[in-house]
Amino acid sequence: MTRHNAILLVSTVGHIRHLQLNRAEKMNAANRQMLSELSLEYAEADRDDNVRVVVVSAAGDHFTAGLDLGDVLGTASQSGLDLTPQGGIDPWGITTAPISKPVIVAVQGTCLTLGVELILASELAVADETTVFGQLEVTRGIMPFGGATTRFAQRVGWAHASRYLLTGETFSAAEALRIGLINEVVPAGTQVERAMELAGLIAEQAPLAVQATLRNARVARAVVEKEALSQLPKELSALLSSQDFHAGVAAFTTRSKPEFTGK
Repeated sequence: MTRHNAILLVSTVGHIRHLQLNRAEKMNAANRQMLSELSLEYAEADRDDNVRVVVVSAAGDHFTAGLDLGDVLGTASQSGLDLTPQGGIDPWGITTAPISKPVIVAVQGTCLTLGVELILASELAVADETTVFGQLEVTRGIMPFGGATTRFAQRVGWAHASRYLLTGETFSAAEALRIGLINEVVPAGTQVERAMELAGLIAEQAPLAVQATLRNARVARAVVEKEALSQLPKELSALLSSQDFHAGVAAFTTRSKPEFTGK
C-alpha cells in the first residue's frame, strides 16, 4: 500500500511503515505542510497495531537541508507566530514526542539541522557514505529547538556535541559514525535497503517487549531533558526577536557571511 500526501510518500510493507520526504526540488527542506504531514503520519503509525517499526527516508539526492526558513522561521518572526506552544518545544511533535514504535532513519546527501534532530529522536540511523551532516542553527542566529541541545550530547557525549552545536561545522558520514550519531555507513544508494533490513529484524521480535524496552530506556533521557527543555522556549523566543537572527536569515538567503553583533 502506498499513499501519496502532498509532500510525503507513505507505504506499508508487512509490519514496517515507510515515510518518505518528497520535496526533492527543495532539497527536502521542511515547510509547515511537510512537518504537519510527518507529525500526523507518526501519530497514525503509533495507533496502527499492524505497524511495528517506522522507517523515515527521503526522495532525491538529499535527506533534508533542514527547515525551510522562509516558510517556517522567517514567517514566524514577522507574524509573531508562537513556535513553542505550552507543552512542547517542537509544535509538530516529531522530535519531542517519540512514538511507542522504533524509528529508523536512512539518510543521504545533505542531512542538516532538522535531519540531525530526526536522527536524535530515532532509535537507529543508517547513512549513505556520501552524507554530509550539520547542526547549523548558530550560523543563523538561533538555536536548535527539537531537543538537540540535550539529545546530541546524550547520544555522542558533550565533547563531540559541543563542537558541532557551537561551531556550525559540517561533518562526514565517517565522522558521524565515529562519534556515535549514526549506527552504520553503507555504500551510496543502499541506505534505504539497509534500513528496511534492520526494520525487518526488529519487526520479527515480540512487539510488546520491543515497546517496553523503549519505554524503559527513555525514562533516564526524560529525567535529564525535562529541566533543560523547560527553559528552551524562553531562550528561543528571545533569539527570534534578535537582530542577529534577522542577519543570519538574510545571510542564508543571499549566501553571504553574516555579521553578528550580539544584539
